Amino acid sequence: MENILEVKNLCKKYKGFELQNVNITLPKGMIMGFIGENGAGKTTTIKAILDIIKNYTGEIKIFGLDNRKEDKKIKEDIGVVLDDMFFPEILTPNDINTIMKNIYKNWDSQLYFKYLNDFTLPNNKPIKTLSKGMRKKLEIATAISHHPKLLILDEPTAGLDPIARNEVIDIFQNFIQNEECSIFISTHITTDLEHIADYITFINNGKIVLSKNREELLEEYGILKCSQEEFEKIDKKDFIKYKKNKYQYDVLVENIKEFNKKYQVNTIDKITLEELMILMVKGEK
Repeated sequence: MENILEVKNLCKKYKGFELQNVNITLPKGMIMGFIGENGAGKTTTIKAILDIIKNYTGEIKIFGLDNRKEDKKIKEDIGVVLDDMFFPEILTPNDINTIMKNIYKNWDSQLYFKYLNDFTLPNNKPIKTLSKGMRKKLEIATAISHHPKLLILDEPTAGLDPIARNEVIDIFQNFIQNEECSIFISTHITTDLEHIADYITFINNGKIVLSKNREELLEEYGILKCSQEEFEKIDKKDFIKYKKNKYQYDVLVENIKEFNKKYQVNTIDKITLEELMILMVKGEK
């Protein structure tokens, strides 16, 4: 399977924080969810992929091209939504259309205004008058209207109500239908990823701690809820992390079937991505 994005041994050091040997592989036609708590390194990784930050080590290839040497070719085929709005607030959606026509050779004004209409966004109002949710919709419409091959999205559904989020998720799913395009999406709304992501990559404290097929991850990982007496009988090598609550222990298990064979328990619940994040970050080993 051809890869649309490859990150190899990415390292970037700041005072008090360091990205350490980040490796990411995103195949063509797939959606990868990139999760982790605030400050874990998600935005730094995205900015390195986009060559916004400098002085990092490692190799990043997009469409098989070096992102630092072939950045002009690459940027023509990338759509980006960052956490902060990047348009001057005095501009209107009409102004953005005029600007983008001069930046992207494949800019599609008809498609852009279709998205504005679908999102019920005004054409002539300055960005500063729009709500946070409306601004996010405008960013998404702009990112996707030059027919990119790769979408890189940082919190694209933040500030959207459930109906708008569902509309945006449908757009993302349609975007990859031709199996030629891919999406790399960082979000705190992990329930969105449980529906659309093909892969989940989890970063914590600057390190990739997990990168798996989403279906396998949600099928194989689980939470055992047990008493202290039951917990003390479990070999430490048979679980990843645990969290002691008031009345029970929550134990993160990597392979439900193998664990059940060994301990013959029937109280392992399937895990959500939110529960996985909490136990991986806050749990003890």
